[in-house]
Amino acid sequence: MRIDKFLSNLKYGSRSEIKTFLKDHVVKVDQLRVFTPSFEVDPNIEKVMIDDELVFYKYPIYLKLYKPSGYLSANTDELHPCVTQLIQAPYDRFDFAIAGRLDLDAEGLMILTTDGGFAHQITMPRSHVPKVYEVELDHDFDANETLMKGVMIKDGKNQMYLARALHIESYGKLVKITIDEGKFHQVKRMFEATGHLVLKLKRIRIGNLELGDLTIGSYEPFRKEEIYD
Repeated sequence: MRIDKFLSNLKYGSRSEIKTFLKDHVVKVDQLRVFTPSFEVDPNIEKVMIDDELVFYKYPIYLKLYKPSGYLSANTDELHPCVTQLIQAPYDRFDFAIAGRLDLDAEGLMILTTDGGFAHQITMPRSHVPKVYEVELDHDFDANETLMKGVMIKDGKNQMYLARALHIESYGKLVKITIDEGKFHQVKRMFEATGHLVLKLKRIRIGNLELGDLTIGSYEPFRKEEIYD
């Protein structure tokens, strides 16, 4: 990879700005100072230093994050804070794909990754990766059998489809539900179809990856194999 592309990807400046950056800063690759934007570097095996500080680089990166309510499942937005704003150094210089989005008012487990193929793989409906949600309803729930058989609801394109629960545990107004799709507002619409309003929604598991002891707004690396372990 060219050094200008490498540094630009890590948000040290645009490709055109890196030429000046290399003059204004001491950039070294394995102790060799670099002045030329076209200099080739392999960041997986070579150390890159900027002004005597090691540049953190890793690929791929897999982070599990506890999304707070009020944060948008996006990289940028003019109206709402986004989940990527929770990411601090050294990960804040990377561009992340968001795997398994949550509504603005929902909270819980979310995956951020630089591995776009992995993100696509676990979010495709045909992958059938199970997701577990804890839901608080406006009144006691007694329609387990209905959701297990399936209800007809609309997706994000206003098309009707059959949405089924894989597993349900209900304790009055509190319900734990497992689905293996995750379409537009799916969980909320499934409960609405049975006459219940979702007051609070938290995702606690994707595949076999659990929210665990993460606190709201925190994150930590994980191995992608944990989804399937």
